[in-house]
Amino acid sequence: MYQSIIGLLKQTVPIRRCASILLISCTPFCAYAQQAYPARPVRVIVPYPPGGGNDIIARAVVDELSRRTSQQFYVDNRPGASTIIGAELAAKAPPDGYTLFVSSQTTLAIVPNLKSKVPYDPVRDYEPVSLLATQPYLVVVHPSLPVHNVRQLSALARRSPARSCMARQESARAVICLPSSSR
Repeated sequence: MYQSIIGLLKQTVPIRRCASILLISCTPFCAYAQQAYPARPVRVIVPYPPGGGNDIIARAVVDELSRRTSQQFYVDNRPGASTIIGAELAAKAPPDGYTLFVSSQTTLAIVPNLKSKVPYDPVRDYEPVSLLATQPYLVVVHPSLPVHNVRQLSALARRSPARSCMARQESARAVICLPSSSR
């Protein structure tokens, strides 16, 4: 019985080697058959109106990507509903790399926590690709105000809330995402 197993191995090993060599020799032809990315225009969804911080960042990135790849990347502004319109459109796009989504913490963190139901899952529906920009926050007060740090400012606001007010600008933090294939 031992002899028959060795005989069988002697017969099958050359067949396996030939099959391996054949597969390896065909590999370069398979690689050439694949298309280079991007092979067609790429849509970049921005959930803000034209002219805002995220739109300006997206357009700068799109111009550079188009130049470097010799393929068209274009901005598709889809503002409205606290960025939900653009976010839903991106989440429902095919996960093929031909739809990118320029997002912010508004879409990925704030809206899902403020709204009881959103038509996308910020963790499951997108794959982060790159952080495009950040903007630091500043706290400024009038020089006549008797505070020198945030703790003193907070204490003053608690003591007299009727006299306290604040304003903020939406951060220009932008993240580029792909629709996720793990939906």
